[in-house]
Amino acid sequence: MQDWKKSPSAPQQIGVLLFDGFSNHCLANAVEPLRAANTLAGRALYDWRFLSLDSGAVTSSSGLQVAPHATLQKAGGDMLMVMPSYGFRAHGGWRTLAGLRSAAARYTVMAGLDTGSWLLARAGLLDGHRATIHWEELTGFTERFPEVDARRERYVIDRNRITCSGAMAAFDLVLHLIGRDQGQALALEVAQLFMTRDSARSHSGGAGATSGYVNKALGLMQENLETPLPVSEIARRVGRSQKALSVRMQSELGAGPSQVYRRLRLNLARKLVVETDLTIGEIALRAGYDDPSALTRAFRGEFGTTPRALRAG
Repeated sequence: MQDWKKSPSAPQQIGVLLFDGFSNHCLANAVEPLRAANTLAGRALYDWRFLSLDSGAVTSSSGLQVAPHATLQKAGGDMLMVMPSYGFRAHGGWRTLAGLRSAAARYTVMAGLDTGSWLLARAGLLDGHRATIHWEELTGFTERFPEVDARRERYVIDRNRITCSGAMAAFDLVLHLIGRDQGQALALEVAQLFMTRDSARSHSGGAGATSGYVNKALGLMQENLETPLPVSEIARRVGRSQKALSVRMQSELGAGPSQVYRRLRLNLARKLVVETDLTIGEIALRAGYDDPSALTRAFRGEFGTTPRALRAG
């Protein structure tokens, strides 16, 4: 069972190793969910630094230049994301491989995003592990690295090695890690912010993918925040009994339908408190509460503060 909420912990230290030709799309999909998680949590859950093999700017495939915070040789932490993307074979020289092997002693987890899996495998860091890569490279990857158990998956988590198959898969991966490490309540909130319902697509490792009818139930909840539907009606519309839906949501999300629905409504209320000038009474109605006092009680119980105190702060 996945935890719905997790207790506060120290920020995770993440290095993002960029090479010339990296994908803007992959970088944004890896970092933006982390930024959103920090914003929604109201504190630093993740700290990340852009790294390179030397101190010069790194240029993406579309010409975006990123000035690294540090060189790989001077960095360490909880996770290193290796992100070469295009032209990755040209980056497989001795300097890169030696740097990755050295970094594996300073980072708890090594992650290859997109074609980063190739560089990790060249460095011998995926031997005996399950792994994936961008599917256009999967056949060559399988032939070149027989000591790696290559899988056609969106992403694979195998002990302290993580690999994913491309930019969209990077978003799925990071969203999964947020849910695993920070609780499914926050992961659902991040998914809601980016307007994605299918927040747990097929992968290997970690918790199982969210059921189709659980995603449908979440969609119905999101579409009916102002006038909440009874859980029994949601279950009927997704073709399951209320008990079956409750059991599956509890298993996959760590909370039952009522708790998940309440969180979605309160997420909306918090967004309206922060981003609009609507009265608390109007916000209560839009979030499906009959009166401001009912919203305030639920809001305090969920977020540890009141709507007025949040707005005043």
